[in-house]
Amino acid sequence: YNTKGYFNNTGSVQVDTTGNQRVATRYDIDLGSPFMIDTITYQFSSPDIDSIYALHKEESLVRVGEQFDLAAFTAERERLTDLFRNTGIWNFQESTISYDILRDTILARDDQQMEVELNIENPRLRGGGDAPPYRVHRIDSVNIFVDHSFADQRDSLKSVVEDNFTIYYKGELRYKPKALRNAVFLEQGQVYREIDRVRTYRQINNLNTFRYPNIEMIEQGEDLLTTNIYLSARPKNSLSVDFDVIHSNIQRIGIGMGAALITRNVFGGAETLSLNGRATFGLLSDDSLTEDFFTEISADISLVFPRIWMFSFLNAQRLIPSYMLPQSKITLGTSYQNNIGLDKQTLNQLLSYTWSPNDLTRNVFELLNIEYVRNLNPENFYNVYQSTYDRLDDIATEPEFLNNPDLTDFYEPTDDPSDPFQLIIPEGTTGFTNAILDGEVVPEDPDTFRDVFRIEERRIRLTENNLIFSSNYQFTQNSQSDINDRSFHQFRWRIESAGNVLSALAGLFSFDKNENGQRLFLGVPYSQYVKTEVEYIKHWELTPTNVLAFRSFAGIAIPYGNADNIPFVRSYFAGGANDNRAWFPYSLGPGSTDNINDFNEANFKLAFNLEYRFPIVGDLKGALFTDVGNIWNVWDQTTLDSATFSGFSSLKDIAVGTGFGLRYDFSFFVFRADLGFKTYNPARIPSERWFAEYNFANSVVQIGINYPF
Repeated sequence: YNTKGYFNNTGSVQVDTTGNQRVATRYDIDLGSPFMIDTITYQFSSPDIDSIYALHKEESLVRVGEQFDLAAFTAERERLTDLFRNTGIWNFQESTISYDILRDTILARDDQQMEVELNIENPRLRGGGDAPPYRVHRIDSVNIFVDHSFADQRDSLKSVVEDNFTIYYKGELRYKPKALRNAVFLEQGQVYREIDRVRTYRQINNLNTFRYPNIEMIEQGEDLLTTNIYLSARPKNSLSVDFDVIHSNIQRIGIGMGAALITRNVFGGAETLSLNGRATFGLLSDDSLTEDFFTEISADISLVFPRIWMFSFLNAQRLIPSYMLPQSKITLGTSYQNNIGLDKQTLNQLLSYTWSPNDLTRNVFELLNIEYVRNLNPENFYNVYQSTYDRLDDIATEPEFLNNPDLTDFYEPTDDPSDPFQLIIPEGTTGFTNAILDGEVVPEDPDTFRDVFRIEERRIRLTENNLIFSSNYQFTQNSQSDINDRSFHQFRWRIESAGNVLSALAGLFSFDKNENGQRLFLGVPYSQYVKTEVEYIKHWELTPTNVLAFRSFAGIAIPYGNADNIPFVRSYFAGGANDNRAWFPYSLGPGSTDNINDFNEANFKLAFNLEYRFPIVGDLKGALFTDVGNIWNVWDQTTLDSATFSGFSSLKDIAVGTGFGLRYDFSFFVFRADLGFKTYNPARIPSERWFAEYNFANSVVQIGINYPF
């Protein structure tokens, strides 16, 4: 209470025995009246300090008429230090700021006042005594030493001048002078600003070409500074290799090998070229498959420019200056996957730009994001999506179809007496589906046609090749100052649009169409949609060791034009270690449906998470959590009412999971195990949704690395 101005507070303690060698204590505190700031006077040893302060006096955090608060004085010292260092006082020391506070702590009056005097002394010399008074300094010259060695003598170096910057080098200059000049914000003739020095450090590191730079400031006379920037190059090339042994529920044993080659300063402008390759192969765990060998191969090449590339005609340097750490990235990649799935081959191309106006915000603009996904074995669909196969097989093994001689060739016998026949994959599944949808066989129940149509619709959706030609923008803000900051917020907004460029080209040229009327580009119907999502995370530090964390997420993807659904790789799913932990990934929703597919996905999602984190013992920590959310279909081809979002009434289908978790902190990562319970399950009938499965038998264990949010 002294730090809040209650200098006349008094306290007493009363101790009472309660038996069994125990006591109860009671503390009584009489705060008295707080002291108020009556007047503020100033005593500055430097005329330059006096002049600068006068211009920013109204911004002071210590004000006349307010109650004394030590935290305000501490914050004001930090503000003044930052102010002076960014207005030319390059060597300002926070320790030279002091306050003299005069108060009468004997008299207890309601109008207790205090006088405050702000003192700023001259800088102190290391050997003792005062240095010359603080003065505003300007930059006299800027020298950049590349490939620097402390043994170098300036007279032995070559030099070149670029916009009043002198660049010193040995042998041949390997860097474009403009690239070095654009990384430095301390400019000749300007008043020294600490922010310019910090931005120079950040941008030089952003070049990914030099080790941590050394910036030296040397006084020249009373008010001039010479700036020397010493740069030591990173290796031109670096190679990293990794090796993994893999085991999982679908992979009996696997071996993974990867390599990455980085080449720096490719064109002399601090560009970085990266080549990455990876191969994984091994044996599958499922012995029922005809082949038990899997292979996954991927490779990509990327080139990073430490500037906004390709938009010089828009004066990008003025719109996004170098202190925002701009980067342009071009990536080309491919992958091949041969395992238990449909087997995929992907090709992708990316042209993206990133920049950070300050330490809190980051912008990412992907001008061109092209992804082509080709399914190599679509006939393997019903082997992979077993739930979908079971639904079709249940329909096909009804007596009306089993006894139909036109369908006999589509079945094969089984060893199960209760289910003696099943559809053959893929001949039987394809033949039966075509017979129903083409009208060759008319079901007795009209709903059967609808069910078979939906199954076939899903098969086509998940086996068709995808061509995604998109652009997107993402804005991220994070107020966390460092890893020890436990009270902060994060905000992320993203918007993506796909297919518009190709639609514009289709208006100029004649694109072929498929049987569904979709335009084809390179023989593939291109996706067209708009997608946006918003995420907000907030952490509250309740005590130095206890934290309350909250996350909210909303996302929607709307198909239009050349598409009536969202590609699987761009859709949403619910459940998992970082979502609703009472359900496994892809097992929740959509809507009130009950895990009808192997991989349940939709184009609209809501998610909310609340988690209380606390220590248990040592590095072992615990958590209590509540997860709320679900996915739905909206404005797409799905006609299943229970899976469709139809307004606020659909919010009754939001699932609720609660549980607890254990986390062990290894310093460089956190190992996490969470146990989730289905508290409200929208897939059950309304009267059984709450706590019907709230038991260990129906709980779900989720394993994760690091915190979910």
